[in-house]
Amino acid sequence: MKILHLLNSDKYSGAENVACQIIQMMAEEHAESAYASPNGPIGEALADKGIRFFPMEKVSSQEVRRVIKEFQPDVIHAHDMGASFNAALVCKRIPLISHIHNNNFNSRGVSPKSIAYLLAGWKAKHIFWVSDSSYKGYCFHSLLAKKSTVLYNIIDTESVCRNAEEDPNQYPYDVIYIGRLTYQKNPQRLMEVFSKVAKQRPGTKFAVVGVGELEEETKKLAQQLNLEKNVDFLGFRKNPHKMLKGAKVMVMTSRWEGTPMCALEAQALGVPIVSTPADGLTALVKNDETGYLSESDDVLAEKILQVLNNKDLHQSLSVNAVAQSKGMNNKEQYKKTIWAEYPERNSCSAVPN
Repeated sequence: MKILHLLNSDKYSGAENVACQIIQMMAEEHAESAYASPNGPIGEALADKGIRFFPMEKVSSQEVRRVIKEFQPDVIHAHDMGASFNAALVCKRIPLISHIHNNNFNSRGVSPKSIAYLLAGWKAKHIFWVSDSSYKGYCFHSLLAKKSTVLYNIIDTESVCRNAEEDPNQYPYDVIYIGRLTYQKNPQRLMEVFSKVAKQRPGTKFAVVGVGELEEETKKLAQQLNLEKNVDFLGFRKNPHKMLKGAKVMVMTSRWEGTPMCALEAQALGVPIVSTPADGLTALVKNDETGYLSESDDVLAEKILQVLNNKDLHQSLSVNAVAQSKGMNNKEQYKKTIWAEYPERNSCSAVPN
């Protein structure tokens, strides 16, 4: 079986990570996969993973048609609404799997994007949504109910822990943020929360791991809030897991989310999460058990300080996070669920047990 994974982004982040994980899982079943997206930093990440890459100028019906002609896939697995729409225009009889990774604001009501995706949804053989909120948040979800499955993201916990162990460096950070610096992630709010923590605990060290179009604006805000000595902007890191494991808290201030991979990684490493209650995070973070959720900046700062200052509380949250991670990350069941929606081929390997 030949599987083409199609994405709109040229970066390597959450959805891109999921696509790469699925490619690696399906390689265990002797499936041949390729990745197609606009060219950019993603190319280096795919090269490191040994994944075949079809770079595109942009995701358009013309470019998708070109890649289909070159790769000749048996199935197209599109990982966002735009990629799904463009694939639907040209896939003809090739089965289309659509995989929606977050609950975009501009698809929660009637809009050009939500209407375009409805056309893609009708064409798709099946749709995976990474959280209940991403499914129910789409305004036309009821029209696609019969072909929809909520499939929460998982991670390879052994790989994450191994990455942390293999990094020989030591990091000084108490609090960490991992993610893109974009409107969705609301990094300006992140700086405001950090400022409230630093005023109460001046020696706190914060790490910001990620890049994005709001990077310079966020750095300027950090300066305005007198956080230069507290916050380090570290850019993109291939392996942030040792740094993550060493932190006492991971903070997120997202406006919306799916099932964030960085949150799954934090829990696997026993790091409590303090976050806004954005969509899929409500299924991961339980107040007083694995971390804290709040819409209030003051409460977010208060909870960060509590975890930093109370070793017993930190230990309890950490133990619970690891236990939850072990229960959630069932790789074989995840792989089986996806494989079941791919087309049957006599020449393909057997369905995973």
